[in-house]
Amino acid sequence: MSYYQPGILATPVPLHARHMFFALESVEALPAALDKLMPVVDGKSAVVGFGESLVKALHGRIEGLRAFPALTGVGVDNPSTQHALWCWLHGVDRGELLNRSRAVEAALAPALRLVQMNETFRHLTGHDLTGYEDGTENPHDEEAIAAALASDGGEALVGGSFAAIQQWQHDLQGFHALAADEKDNIMGRRLADNEEIDDAPVSAHVKRTAQESFAPEAFVVRRSMPWIEGDRAGLMFLAFGFSLDAFEAQLRRMSGLEDGITDGLYRISRPITGGYYWCPPIKDGRLNLSALNLHRHRLTFL
Repeated sequence: MSYYQPGILATPVPLHARHMFFALESVEALPAALDKLMPVVDGKSAVVGFGESLVKALHGRIEGLRAFPALTGVGVDNPSTQHALWCWLHGVDRGELLNRSRAVEAALAPALRLVQMNETFRHLTGHDLTGYEDGTENPHDEEAIAAALASDGGEALVGGSFAAIQQWQHDLQGFHALAADEKDNIMGRRLADNEEIDDAPVSAHVKRTAQESFAPEAFVVRRSMPWIEGDRAGLMFLAFGFSLDAFEAQLRRMSGLEDGITDGLYRISRPITGGYYWCPPIKDGRLNLSALNLHRHRLTFL
């Protein structure tokens, strides 16, 4: 039986998904809401994560959890739109996802209110809307487990994971107006065969985020998927790690805070959201929320 939420590492990315973001409305109603959430979140087709504000509301403490930083780099801004709770629903049918998202929303009311929802989908075999493959350098198998999941801290924390989420909005018209070699140099890979370009500019996305080039190495497991809303489109970036440090190191380098060189990706895309969440482990097939001190709060509110 899994000790972590299986949806974190399940491959490939799902055909369809929904990202749901909630604001905390009532601390008093929170224990009951989380009780009602348990039957509708299995950790496989629905992954849930808690923001720092929710953990603090319950007087809990998750080492390493923090709010997403509003990072301003060299001519770029990475906004923070931190929320209290995030739920990532997976499925093969959009109608089924609609019904399940309504069930999640109903379970969490009145403690939490839905404030943002984004539908995402698998493009080709896991590609961004630019046509480039996403997550090429993801670790696999045991290396993925080591990169994505906490391995110490006791039963309440082992198997937990930290999620970093950014919604990126692309300028697809501008991108597709570029010459093929310019596109490749922004990404650092050839669109034709997905091979890394050795002599790509130092600003190329692949060179900015090469996970083994950090000290310590900054490996994460990416589960990003495209989104389309009217005439806007882009990538819902999602990365899981045993801490938030690896993602944050990559973001700082992308933003030019390490050496003044901004990632070429910012030429054709900009992040419009940003949030950090702790995804609890699984015990006996259910979310293990013992780190949140819910028992104490149930007694308080009786």
